[in-house]
Amino acid sequence: MGVGILIKVFADKDFNKKLVSLVIPIALQQLMLSVVSASDAIMLNLISQDKMAAVSLATQITFVENLFLTAMTIGLSMLAAQYWGKKDKAAVERIFAYVMKITAAVSFVFFIVALFFPRFLMELLTNEPSLIDGGAEYLRLVAPSYLLTGISQIYLCTLKNSGRAKKSSIISSVCMVGDICMNIVLIVGLLGFPRLEIAGAAISTSIARAIEVLWCIIEVAKKDRVKLRLNNILHTDKILRRDFWKYTTPVLGNEIVWGVGFTMFSVIMGHLGSDAVAANSIANIVKNLVCCLCLGLGSGGGIMIGNELGCGQLERAKIYGGRLCVISVLGGVLSGLVLLAFSPLILSVVNLSDTATEYLGWMLVICSYYMIGKSVNTTTIAGIFCAGGDSKFGFLCDTVVMWCITVPLGLVAAFVLKLPVIAVYFIVSLDELLKLPAVYINYKKYKWVKDLTNKEAT
Repeated sequence: MGVGILIKVFADKDFNKKLVSLVIPIALQQLMLSVVSASDAIMLNLISQDKMAAVSLATQITFVENLFLTAMTIGLSMLAAQYWGKKDKAAVERIFAYVMKITAAVSFVFFIVALFFPRFLMELLTNEPSLIDGGAEYLRLVAPSYLLTGISQIYLCTLKNSGRAKKSSIISSVCMVGDICMNIVLIVGLLGFPRLEIAGAAISTSIARAIEVLWCIIEVAKKDRVKLRLNNILHTDKILRRDFWKYTTPVLGNEIVWGVGFTMFSVIMGHLGSDAVAANSIANIVKNLVCCLCLGLGSGGGIMIGNELGCGQLERAKIYGGRLCVISVLGGVLSGLVLLAFSPLILSVVNLSDTATEYLGWMLVICSYYMIGKSVNTTTIAGIFCAGGDSKFGFLCDTVVMWCITVPLGLVAAFVLKLPVIAVYFIVSLDELLKLPAVYINYKKYKWVKDLTNKEAT
């Protein structure tokens, strides 16, 4: 990567202004989401390694719901960003209403299953009785948050795609800070509240999500906002519905393929003992905290590309895509270095057994290299490609990499060859790096340089 390329990337003030106005708020929002998970783990880890591991496994259900929500928000962003770039507010409102209707229905199913069948869900994830008991308690109480999160994420996504990324970030971040404060109070028992431990973590999450939904409703009710109109909920625009599923179905398939594969990694680690589960839990939390910039770059960059494509600036979108790719490499390297720099501090403060601490040290080293692939792939697959409707690539790429390579190799390594825990972790962490050659080839085909807006829908 030459100095000349970097100068060109950062010399365009208009590009930089757009990028910063989108990426920073979204990255901050992602950071706060990760900090909440970290606070749960830190508080519960101070009480018991098993309690922390139980909640970490239980949040795999949250992870699965988030796969669906990610697909819905990416699909919404594909169309909303382009129609907003075209200055067609009415079309944005119609697609907003349709996606909200679908998302609320599916989130309600997650709410019911977590509320009434928590032990069944935990038994799918681990065979450790103590982890099953703790995780089931958490799922029962956190169940309302599944419905509330589904609603709030569509509101927040619509705000981001209609020129209000900063407001979306403020709402999410303030609610996350509130969640963290409630965690501290309810988990350990402060200010006259009882010590609720696992129950406290779940209750604080549900309360924070309820506040977030209420705030979103108040914000959208203001003048000149994209509205959630009853007429649009009851009467779906057939053209926008067709376009939404045309581009979102591959994304949903991609999220399921990748997410279930990633969950399989947790299942594999979950059957290698509580030390492996605890170390993997902390490693995932650290990884999520560090890759917030990567996620912000992917989401914000996708909105930028979508706006340019929607207003017909295809060549400018192509130039922006190239710049985002360069920045994604730099972001990945920086994220990896930050992770390595903070590893000694992380190892010194976690309350793990000696074996789990040793596992964690090596896992953090592996995660530092993982960050480069994560940053590039998030920016390209979930951001640039999807902004122009090229959503099938991610589905095909993850199907091959996850289910033909890393998951089978992980299962064989863990249960047939019985390799050491770190060797198994290294194998299941190869997925992002293995995608890079195919991602580069697909990027250079420029299938993503496409205007998705439909004149019939305006």
